Amino acid sequence: MRKLTKFRKLAAALAAVSLTAVFTAAPALAADEIEVNEDISVSGDYDWRRFANDHITLNVYNWGLYISDGSDDSVNVISAFEELTGIKVNYTTFDSNESLYAKMKSGGASYDVIFPSEYMIGKMAKEGMLAPLNYDNIPNFANIGEEYTDWDFDPANVYSVPYTWGTTGLIYNTTMVEEPPTSWSALWDVEYTNNVLMFNNSRDAYAIAAKMLGLSLNPQSVEEVTTVMDTLKQQKNVVQAYVMDEIFDKMEGGEAAMAPYYAGDALTMIDENPDLAFVHPEEGVNFFVDSMCIPANAKNKEAAEMFINYMCEPSVGLANCDYIGYSTPITAVWEMLDDDLKYSEIAYPDQEVLDKAEVFTTLPDEINAAMDAQWSEMKSFEEGGSGWMVIVMLLVALAISGFNIWRKLRKKSRDSY
Repeated sequence: MRKLTKFRKLAAALAAVSLTAVFTAAPALAADEIEVNEDISVSGDYDWRRFANDHITLNVYNWGLYISDGSDDSVNVISAFEELTGIKVNYTTFDSNESLYAKMKSGGASYDVIFPSEYMIGKMAKEGMLAPLNYDNIPNFANIGEEYTDWDFDPANVYSVPYTWGTTGLIYNTTMVEEPPTSWSALWDVEYTNNVLMFNNSRDAYAIAAKMLGLSLNPQSVEEVTTVMDTLKQQKNVVQAYVMDEIFDKMEGGEAAMAPYYAGDALTMIDENPDLAFVHPEEGVNFFVDSMCIPANAKNKEAAEMFINYMCEPSVGLANCDYIGYSTPITAVWEMLDDDLKYSEIAYPDQEVLDKAEVFTTLPDEINAAMDAQWSEMKSFEEGGSGWMVIVMLLVALAISGFNIWRKLRKKSRDSY
């Protein structure tokens, strides 16, 4: 574990805010604020229109289901930004840090704002893939609580501005699971064969198996990676599917008994299906920080910094966190949340959970390569079925092909008479 003082600061900060919030009403619209619509107001001290006539289109690349987009009576924060600034936004999504990295590394697309998690920020910064931020263009960074800044993956927040934070845990269907699970080992229980979903990315899946084994979710050697990956291979016969965004339909529709996932998304699923519940396993969980960054090759860096500044406005942060359920690093936003979210043990866990939480680090190249290779090996084996089944299917295909050739030759021989 590392920087556990961060978690203690965070718990203390939440406790302090919870006391003062009782006596604090939501702030009224200040005289120097601009009202974009009935839900969004922004600082009037910022020049929001300076690119209005430049015909700029920002390419924003975010996680799926990770912004208030106007659906289900939510606030459309993107359209409000476009109205406020005159800047168009081309908004697309990814489903994992690894797919984000692969897309960026391929050079096949150009983005202005991206939303990676902590370990991926460290990796991309190390590889020169991120641009240093000019905080003169992001004054709303002051709205971010200090307990969410200056992490080891980006000291002094040279490259990143926190967007949300959260933890992982187990979401389960109470009609299919008799006793609430307390350990990650429930995901290996043969009783739930073909009723378990698993993360479809190497880092999160590895973390679960590592914590179950009593190891750090940050491997220290290639041998440690192998040990944990072998444990994931042992789970495969129990797993129904490896998923990311697909988890919503499967868990909400009662198609699986349990799955690991992010706390904010668990709240969304529970809201759709009250039979679902969520726990933080006793071995400990991942504490993550997703942030806003600008790629080194961004075409509209200053406009991208304006977008990041906008996302740090309290009214925008409130709309986002209220809709997606993830935890906010913006101090004023927490005070404005509805009580059911503000005091949720899922979104804002207690000190015991935070004490056992661990943050992903950026891995050395050798270990990272080993994890990627062994994960790919495990997944390709899973997707093709067991080894003997592949051989059987190949032999059947060869037999059918041979039979068809024999039949054609026999017919040709008959036609020659």
